[in-house]
Amino acid sequence: MTTRICFIRHGETDWNVDKRIQGQTDTPLNETGRGQALAMAFNAAHHDFSAIYSSDLVRALDTARMVAARRGLEVNPLPQLRERHFGIFQGMTAEEGLQRFPAADAWYTIRDVDYDFVTGENLLQFSGRVTEAVDKLVEHHPGQTLAVVSHAGVLEIIYRKATGRPLHTPRDFVIPNCALNWFVFDDKGWHLEAWDDHHHLKKVLLESAE
Repeated sequence: MTTRICFIRHGETDWNVDKRIQGQTDTPLNETGRGQALAMAFNAAHHDFSAIYSSDLVRALDTARMVAARRGLEVNPLPQLRERHFGIFQGMTAEEGLQRFPAADAWYTIRDVDYDFVTGENLLQFSGRVTEAVDKLVEHHPGQTLAVVSHAGVLEIIYRKATGRPLHTPRDFVIPNCALNWFVFDDKGWHLEAWDDHHHLKKVLLESAE
C-alpha cells in the first residue's frame, strides 16, 4: 500500500538570516518566516491531508499550525522529527565554528559520519532517528497522505535515502524554507516524487541556510 508524505521545512528564522547553526535550539519564526508559512499553507490547503505532524521545536510547530488551520486538523508534535543536535556548534556561524573549534570544523567539513560535535549527534545516529520516525508514520498511516513540517537536516536525510545519496557526500541540492517536497513510500521503498515546489513563495524572501 502506498503512503504519500509532503515534507516541509519550517519558515525562516533570524538565525537562518544570520547563517547560525540552529540545531535543536528553539528559535522562533521571524516576520518573513511567518509570511512564508502563510503562503505555503494557502497552497498546501489544496491537498487532502489525513494528518499533520511536526517537529516539536517552535519554528516547525508554528509553521505546521498554519497548515493545520487551513485543513481543520490538529498538529501532532514528534520530538523524533527535530533537527540534528549540533552540539558545540549550535548558535555559531560557520566562521565562528572554524575559529573556535578548527579540529571539529574539519570533521564537519568532510561530513565524517561518526563525528558528533562532542555533545551532539553524529550523522549515523541522526539518520537512524529520522528513518525510524518516518517508517513509523508510514506504518500508522497506510494508504494515506500526510504533511510533515520539520528541518533542513531532516529533509536532507529523507532526500538522500530516497535517491540513494550517501550521507558523507556534499549536499548538492537546495532545501528552501516552506517549499513542498513530496515522497512516496511503498513495498519497494522510499521514492522522491517532487522536490522544491516553492511557486507560492515568489513574493516572499527565501533563505536556504542551515
